[in-house]
Amino acid sequence: MRFAVLIYDDVEPIDLGATFGVLSMARRMAPDIETVALARSLEPVICANGLKVMPDEDYKSFSGADVLIVTGGPGWMRVAKDPDTLEFLKNVSGDVKLAAICTGAMILAAAGLLDGCEATTKVEIAGAEIPPLAILEKDYATITARQAVAVSSNGCLTSGGVSLGIDGVFYLLAQTHGGQVAKDVARIMEYSRALKANAASAPPIGFTKDVLEIAQ
Repeated sequence: MRFAVLIYDDVEPIDLGATFGVLSMARRMAPDIETVALARSLEPVICANGLKVMPDEDYKSFSGADVLIVTGGPGWMRVAKDPDTLEFLKNVSGDVKLAAICTGAMILAAAGLLDGCEATTKVEIAGAEIPPLAILEKDYATITARQAVAVSSNGCLTSGGVSLGIDGVFYLLAQTHGGQVAKDVARIMEYSRALKANAASAPPIGFTKDVLEIAQ
């Protein structure tokens, strides 16, 4: 199964860890997993802390995927206004399962791909920032904003902010490869306790019983 991870300048490095990190460990249990980095161009992507990442594919060379995960980070506000990215997402949305971690949900919202859905995103902020979840609720009347570790709605998965993106990828993995695979990966990553604690404080929404069992 092919996972494409959409990245962009000023993406948060932890979102790379949440996606590539969890899926890399998951390959031990599910060797069929392939993960590629996707960006607007093939130029190096400069993360929020200056880390440079080389994309595997760009919008023109994109060879398809089963799942497309949109990452988050300070750059989301610019990307949410980028017509090429929004058009790309609209064009591929019918061919992939969509997911977003952290403020990646704001990009999907801007593309109109969360209309009629329940969704979550980052809540906690620094300084005078406005919580992205509050922006989601205020600016998108067709989306029901929910505070949760992760939300599954109309086939799209969104997660809470920053480290909760890790949890979001675990719920996604449970959907694509089954709860037992996700539980085994959480165990070998020594993340089982965190899954349970986060689910208890901000319960996931919209998932089937077998997926919810990964955090029990």
